[in-house]
This record gives sequence, structure tokens and C-alpha cells, in this order.
Amino acid sequence: MKIDIEQKVTDKIIKLLESGNVAPWNTPWHGVKGENGFPLRANGEEYQGINVLLLWMERAEKGYISNQWMTFKQAKTLGGNVKKGEKSTTVVFFKPLVIKEKLENGDDVLKNIPILKTFNVFNLDQIENLPEKFNTVVEEDPDFEPLTGRIASADKYVENTGAIINHGGNQAFFAPAFDAIHLPEFKNFKTVEDYYSTLFHELIHWTNTKERLDRNFEGSKRFGQKGYATEELCAEIGACFLNAKLGIEKTVREDHASYIESWLKALKNDKKFIFTASAKASQAVAFLDELQEIVEQEEKCAA
Repeated sequence: MKIDIEQKVTDKIIKLLESGNVAPWNTPWHGVKGENGFPLRANGEEYQGINVLLLWMERAEKGYISNQWMTFKQAKTLGGNVKKGEKSTTVVFFKPLVIKEKLENGDDVLKNIPILKTFNVFNLDQIENLPEKFNTVVEEDPDFEPLTGRIASADKYVENTGAIINHGGNQAFFAPAFDAIHLPEFKNFKTVEDYYSTLFHELIHWTNTKERLDRNFEGSKRFGQKGYATEELCAEIGACFLNAKLGIEKTVREDHASYIESWLKALKNDKKFIFTASAKASQAVAFLDELQEIVEQEEKCAA
């Protein structure tokens, strides 16, 4: 079965736009200085066109630090190897196909037709044993001061849920495939409130698995394609609830503005939208509270 590459790429971009991920460059943590350039090939050249968007989206989704990519063969030629279990990212290129065309006067003329092809690449974060020049260099920002001051009660609350929290990279997301939350290092956030707001947002997403609360906005005829936006609003409201519960001031971050347009559209079209999202957020927090009670009972029994 032939895959329509252009349609596949278009669908992916539409899905991300509909999900609200329209401003991935605006995040509540400090990134690596000088890192936000074009994706680079193995030889240091910049990718062009649609490949820039494809690799930006993949990097944001997976939380890669490096901005450079290479093929399996290129890594092997350089003495490196792709880490076990890593999956490649598809990029595209146009290969000219030369055909012969006959003009009205009977003359033959050669014509180049661009044919879309694909190949697979890996981020440098997925490759090991490369020469030293390929190591990701993290330049310290002279104005950057590591964040300190974790909140013990909030850390304990999260710990009691049993959720897996991994730190590293420069993206925050919940990965259903690994049932784990990924966050940048605490010290890289701009404020303590930003860290916990982001953590709680992803923790609400964590509750939305089949074995937990299994929220199903996508299956609702009333929500339709607003399903993802509804889940994001649910997570945002849930994070506000958790901040209030634990006495942490909720900060209004500019990155949330990326969702506002879709939320406003949904609110105007469905008066029950905000009620449903907030109700589901309350259910998520109640679920997390129940996990607290289970741990507290276990600790009492063990005392």
C-alpha cells in the first residue's frame, strides 16, 4: 500500500495545531543557550523546508537536547551506533525523475519531475560513541541562576501517586507509551511555581490512562475534534486545583496563550465545555487524593 507522504505530514501538522501546540518556543524553563536554530545534518548543513518543521516537532515531542541529526549509516561510518530500541524520524527529499516528452513539432525534450522520497534519521541524543566534536555543548548563560527551594509537601504528594517522573532535556510531557512524565531539571525552571504548575499539569494527563480515569473526550460527538483542547484545559484547571490545594501560587504563563484561541472557539460553540473540563479536572484531583489516602493508611499500618 502506497503511503501519501504529503498527506501524512500535513495530517501530523494539523493534529499538532489542533492540539494547541502552536508556540513550542515559549516555555517556562531556561533552554540551552544558542540551541534554537535550524536542525542540522551530520555535516553541519541546515535542513530546509518541511524537514525543519518535521524535526522541530519531533525534537519537541521527544525532548531531545541536540539539534543535529544523521542516518544510521552516517553514525556507523563515524564509529558511532544508534542506541538499542531507538526509533528513527522520517524526513523527505525531492529526487528528480528525468522523462522524455515530445513537443508539438515532434522534437523530444527532457523534463525533470520532482518525486518525493523519504529517509530516516536519528537525533544525536539517540546515538552513542560518536567523535567528541558531535557532543552537545551546553553553554551556560551568564545571567542564569539555578533555581532552588523545592516544596516538600508538593514533592510528597507527587511521590504518593506512584507516578514516574523523569528529569532531563528541555521539554515537559507525559509519555503514555512509557507511562512516565518527563520534565526539565528543577534548577532550569524560571520560578518554583512554574515547576510545580508544569508538573501538576502533566500529572493530570497521567491520570488519563485506560487503567486510571480513561477520559474520552475524543469519543464525544459534542466535543468532536475539540477533544485534545478539552484534555489540555482539564489538565490546566487540574493544575490550578492542585496548586490551590497545596498552597502554591499559580502563575499565568505566556505559553498557555497557545491554547486560548481554540478554547475561546470551543467556549463560544459549547456552553458546557468549561463545565465538563472543570468537572473532569475535579475527578482527576479526587483520584490523586485517593492515592494519598492509600499511602497514608499503609504508613499507619507499618508504624
